[in-house]
Amino acid sequence: MTVEWEILRAHYERCFEQHGTTPSGVDWPDALDLEARFATQLDVLQSVPTSVGRPSLLDLGCGPGLLLDYMAASGRQVMLDYRGVDISESMISAAKARWPGHAFEVRDIVANPLPDASVDVAILNGVLTERRGIARERMVDMARELATAAFKAVRHGIAFNAMSRHVDWEREDLFHWGFDEVAAFLKRDVTRHVRFRADYGLYEFTAFAWHHPLRPEPCARADWWRR
Repeated sequence: MTVEWEILRAHYERCFEQHGTTPSGVDWPDALDLEARFATQLDVLQSVPTSVGRPSLLDLGCGPGLLLDYMAASGRQVMLDYRGVDISESMISAAKARWPGHAFEVRDIVANPLPDASVDVAILNGVLTERRGIARERMVDMARELATAAFKAVRHGIAFNAMSRHVDWEREDLFHWGFDEVAAFLKRDVTRHVRFRADYGLYEFTAFAWHHPLRPEPCARADWWRR
């Protein structure tokens, strides 16, 4: 694990020590905003074919497992095979104690990659929103490395959020990543099948990257345009 990831790990562990298993414990200000992020990022499941009975989902940067709490509250827990990964041992210990029936692991997937195409989808909620004194240029490199590693591990798609650059001002403690920057990186190094959402009321966006295009179902007739 690099020094920069250690900085972020230490920050989130301080939040967790102070606030426990709450949105504040993973440095989100309130539950409604965290719910909006989870609901938005779970749209990544649209990339999974309906023939897949129970999609496998990697929660990268899972913390104490709050995504499982959200999925249980919204009736979606039984629909997925869940796997949580985090670089924090204390977060993973808490997640295992809270959700003993699910798989959790301490792992840096950049230094220790997951097997290629080993899960259906992955979400990275809050992993790329703060930089805590890390130089922005270095944070961009870290974000690219992590998104690339996550994409290699999935069969269908990933979703991640970052702070928008379309704001009145950029906070120095947060990671603001421009749409054009992200789109250019994804097209060059990951995939051209992407989507951006910035419609859920927060000063951030969620980027989706798919292995295959999400094309609409064709019309019943091939000559629908004829009259």
